[in-house]
Amino acid sequence: MTLHPVVARAGALQAAERFEESKAVLAPHLAEEPDDDWAWQMMAVAHERLEEYGLAERAATEMLRISPGHVGGLILLSRVLLSLGRQPEARAAAEEAVRRAPGTWTAHFALSGVLVAYATVPRADHERAYEAAREAVRLAPQEPDAHQALCFAAVRIERQDLAKQALVEWLRLDPSNETARAMYSDAVASGPDVTAAGAAEIYSAALAGAPQSSMLHSGLDRATYRLLRGTRWLALVCLAAAGTMVDLFATAKDPVLRELPVPLGNRLWVLAVMAAIWGFGALLRYRRMRTGVQLTIRSLLRRGRWARIVVAQAALTLLCALLISQVPWTERGVPQVLFFTGLAVSLSTMAYDRRKSG
Repeated sequence: MTLHPVVARAGALQAAERFEESKAVLAPHLAEEPDDDWAWQMMAVAHERLEEYGLAERAATEMLRISPGHVGGLILLSRVLLSLGRQPEARAAAEEAVRRAPGTWTAHFALSGVLVAYATVPRADHERAYEAAREAVRLAPQEPDAHQALCFAAVRIERQDLAKQALVEWLRLDPSNETARAMYSDAVASGPDVTAAGAAEIYSAALAGAPQSSMLHSGLDRATYRLLRGTRWLALVCLAAAGTMVDLFATAKDPVLRELPVPLGNRLWVLAVMAAIWGFGALLRYRRMRTGVQLTIRSLLRRGRWARIVVAQAALTLLCALLISQVPWTERGVPQVLFFTGLAVSLSTMAYDRRKSG
């Protein structure tokens, strides 16, 4: 089919992502030839790319008026309706595209996309989305978008093994895709054997290649928050060391408590141990981290309420440990109160704040 020169020019402009200019070219042409279905399709694409979804729906509807049942028009209309939040209508358009062209992978891709768009739909819809994505992959195994649909659908049906396989294939076919790279980094960083520091390094490295990825930024925040939560354990170790130094509690093995006050040399020795715990456990680790991780730690402390809470808990517990170990107490009553205070401060929210993200 030979395209009208105006339509061909609009197509060239859209290939260069000059959608406003393509609209300006198509508008007078459509005023003269309102039954040019290809021109309406071009206009619908231009409006869609400019996020003018209401106008895109009108243009796609005009195209389908001229060419009823056009599969490309149905797929386009489905995408636009989904963007407008009209999922049932978008689903109907995609299902009609599949019915009319069951051998066209883009129709199955569109249906899968509609069915996974919402997490709250029945599980049967997500399972159908997965089957539609599998059919798209079968029909077009070399198309990255087909594997993307399979990955998203597998996530919805909670099959992380299948999602990872699809993600690897998607990334192989389209290694520069930022979404695929972000999802792969997130999958690696979320592994069961990856420490908080390791996860932060993975996210930071991935962000160097995809600095606008909200998924990676969110993942780095989560990993950084895990690092900050870990500071409480350092403080608790210091608290335990201080309590041991002053023999806060008699045991069956050692029923005789040492005489107070504890000599200065012992107190300084425990202080050195605490300095070593924080020096190797926090300061040295912090200095070895990527600049991006260091900046995120500072940023999260400014904007994350729970990040500030857990660091404050660690600081208060450490303060209790310092007071116990460095003041020459002659009685154990106050050190015992300080010990339980430091313990309660750090342990009070540990089970609860694990579910927070900073």
